[in-house]
Amino acid sequence: MVIAPAGKDRPASTEADRGSYSLIHGVTQPRIVEIFSVAQLFARHANALWEQGRHRYNVTSFLGEIDEIMIGAQFSAFGQDTLDDLVETLRQRGNSNATINRKMAALSKLLRKACRMGDIHSLPEFRRQKERAGRIRFLEPEEEAMLFAAIKRRDEACWRLAIFLVDSGCRLGEALSLIWNDLQAGRATFWVTKSGRSRTVPLTARAREASDVGRPFGKGPFAAISQVHFRAIWNDAKAEVGLGQDKQVVPHILRHTCASRLVQGGIDIRRVQMWLGHQTLTMTMRYAHLATHDLDPCVDVLESRVRKRRGGGAEAQAAP
Repeated sequence: MVIAPAGKDRPASTEADRGSYSLIHGVTQPRIVEIFSVAQLFARHANALWEQGRHRYNVTSFLGEIDEIMIGAQFSAFGQDTLDDLVETLRQRGNSNATINRKMAALSKLLRKACRMGDIHSLPEFRRQKERAGRIRFLEPEEEAMLFAAIKRRDEACWRLAIFLVDSGCRLGEALSLIWNDLQAGRATFWVTKSGRSRTVPLTARAREASDVGRPFGKGPFAAISQVHFRAIWNDAKAEVGLGQDKQVVPHILRHTCASRLVQGGIDIRRVQMWLGHQTLTMTMRYAHLATHDLDPCVDVLESRVRKRRGGGAEAQAAP
């Protein structure tokens, strides 16, 4: 253990520094603090911060990379210079701003927890990198038909799951977590969600049929399918139909496809937000450009103004 030093990453008189001192018999004394690496903090707090699952798998990878960049360096305060250097290294490695934001979100959550628990006593300011709005890729009906047929030839259970995903718009993990009691009166309630908030959506006829097969058996309609197995079937099928080189054709594209069809069909953005379970409208606004029919009346208004001007001009010329 060491006494946390002052330096360029730790100004001597900040509010955060006062956490490194304690009051003993009325006298302010320096407090002995430990030092930890990112990997050690993760091992210490991971179970309290992240449940087992795909998200934790991703977080483990993110923080492992950060620890590797820092060469396992230990610290009692995480300085702004250290954070800025880390972001720059990730950018040099070819990480997009969106990817950097996800990695920094994991690091920020870990450091905030460590600070609350007294493991470290100073935090940097995490600045969100500006993300470029990318194109939303969704399946055309012909692509869906070819891809789903290829999936069905390999595994009928995965085919049923694909149908359920594209018609309900739920995430893969949400569908796999369904139990029979979550399916009631033609609706599905998703309890295991990214936001932690449950939501209920009505199901299409084919989604009801896809989720009703084998009801007497197993914990839920798709409980026997693992994410790894579904993704393997998916990748084989998309390669067969000529989509193997399209990096955007991943299972999550079914959620994009559902949202895109809702917007193109005239469903307002607020309802689409509720359907998808987005915490903020900003996430749903990525699909707003597809609602081109909402702008059609604007053309009529503009053209009517032009017609009035032309008519007025003609009348003026005809008047004595």
